[in-house]
Amino acid sequence: MPHSSLVLHPSGPSCSRLALGLWRLAEARLGVEDRLRLIHAALDAGLTTFDHADIYGGYSCEGLFGEALAREPALRARMQIVSKCGIVLVHPARPDHRIKRYNTSAAHIVASVDRSLQELRTDWLDVLLLHRPNPFQDADDAAAGLESVVKAGKVRHVGVSNYSPAQFDLLQSRMSLPLVTNQIEVSPLRIEPFLDGTLDHLQRLRTTAMAWSPFAGGRLFTSEEEPARRVRAALRKVGAEQGHPSLEHTALVWLLTHPAGLLPVIGTCNPGRVAAAATAVEAEPLPADAWFEIWIAAFGRDVP
Repeated sequence: MPHSSLVLHPSGPSCSRLALGLWRLAEARLGVEDRLRLIHAALDAGLTTFDHADIYGGYSCEGLFGEALAREPALRARMQIVSKCGIVLVHPARPDHRIKRYNTSAAHIVASVDRSLQELRTDWLDVLLLHRPNPFQDADDAAAGLESVVKAGKVRHVGVSNYSPAQFDLLQSRMSLPLVTNQIEVSPLRIEPFLDGTLDHLQRLRTTAMAWSPFAGGRLFTSEEEPARRVRAALRKVGAEQGHPSLEHTALVWLLTHPAGLLPVIGTCNPGRVAAAATAVEAEPLPADAWFEIWIAAFGRDVP
């Protein structure tokens, strides 16, 4: 199938239309060869963007990925690696951490990047994100850290995750480099970014949002709460009308259809599910009536 791409920001980078999130890689308990097969399955399906964070799997997922990548280093040229830093976990892997908190200091950013590069067995990150907004953030210091890792050639682009428009703008105001994305939680069960100005802000900046948990952590398909039941019914109806193979497919097409150009991050370690998800990229965008049918189910009432 043809493989589509998306430019996160006018300055780059070019990413795949879906990303593979690796936050569950440790709990999947895959051997190194199975991890390598997962990477191949993603690349073959057109998912060239891999999403990490230093804390995933208790600071273990980057290393698990890097161990597999080291078996075929040439694959690095075919992918974009995104990682995040800024959350400090109390964990045996970090015995010096005394309390769970945020750290967006320049020193922490630089040290985190160095460790991520070592774990991932790569010389650079395509995108580094600050994982969460820090209520104790010194914007000048955070900006200096982000700019220093780019200047050093360790990171090619930088962005944020879970930031409000005001938090995004504050950090951007202290930087000469652009923030190329804001990775936020978006799904038919998490529609606040459509309403609170987050997606409006990014669309104004011509900056793509990466959408984590596009299936609401699976609740979209398993929860018996009324919003999930409403949305499932709408997905089922729209999917049948559009000839979609699954509810997952329709949910992804709903996100991909939005004019903001969302980049969903799917969190599976099953190669078959990766391939199935990739088919949503080549689907026709939803007609506006069908898009709003799912929106109304998510919103819980007709539009005003």
